Amino acid sequence: MVQKAKILLVDDRPENLLALEAILSALDQTLVRASSGEEALKALLTDDFAVILLDVQMPGMDGFETAAHIKRRERTRDIPIIFLTAINHGPHHTFRGYAAGAVDYISKPFDPWVLRAKVSVFVDLYMKNVQLREQASLLRLQLEGNGSGERRPGTAEDGDEAQGLLVELSARLAAVEEQAEALTKQLGDSADAATAATAAHLERKLAGLRSALDALGPGTDGDPSHQVSSQN
Repeated sequence: MVQKAKILLVDDRPENLLALEAILSALDQTLVRASSGEEALKALLTDDFAVILLDVQMPGMDGFETAAHIKRRERTRDIPIIFLTAINHGPHHTFRGYAAGAVDYISKPFDPWVLRAKVSVFVDLYMKNVQLREQASLLRLQLEGNGSGERRPGTAEDGDEAQGLLVELSARLAAVEEQAEALTKQLGDSADAATAATAAHLERKLAGLRSALDALGPGTDGDPSHQVSSQN
């Protein structure tokens, strides 16, 4: 069963959280509520999230301060943040949102279709990254197993098993590459800078893993395990 991505919804008003859940329920992902900045930071200590929808105007720790804490943590600094706000004080206020690390800044009331489409893009990117990490981890484990297995290395049986694994990994990686390419085409020229940068980062990681797999093919004598490791 495919694991669902988690989306963090942060707003001090229950009715706003309920509205966000209604809009995003069609994505069929796991929606996690937080009614304050402090509660959001606590949730981020234990769970991984594909994207955070963060209300700007909250009592106590507001959205800007919450985002600053998120970006200071190594574990959470790369999670995309979409700011939601009912107030609009002009370009300076918007710039403050982007300066705090937001990938997007949406004023209420917003178009539910637009919000759902934006969140969907970041969920897709997150899932591709999860698949990529799993493939790299599987490859590293196999490489380590070949080096410490009970059978004598260098036998024909070892070679056939290793070659079969490479074929399987290559096919899985090809499927991820195809999905990533389709996502990039879907984004097209309409993608904002942050989304385009995230997609480009995913493509670089895919290219690195493909190079490592190619290096494991017949006729190569290098050890690419360090190449795979460097892509994570």
